[in-house]
Amino acid sequence: MARTKTPKPETPEPKPAACEVCKGTGEVSRTVQVGRKRRTVGQQTGFCLNCLGSGEAPE
Repeated sequence: MARTKTPKPETPEPKPAACEVCKGTGEVSRTVQVGRKRRTVGQQTGFCLNCLGSGEAPE
């Protein structure tokens, strides 16, 4: 009589590494400066140009 095979447990796929620039959020902050003296008035957020907003490290 043949033995029955036991199914191997499924291993989840490894998560892709987080982007180093945005730390996996997909957004980065930039300082906003205005005027001739380049006075700092605040910050604005935009999507990360390294990972294009996905949060995953590029290959």
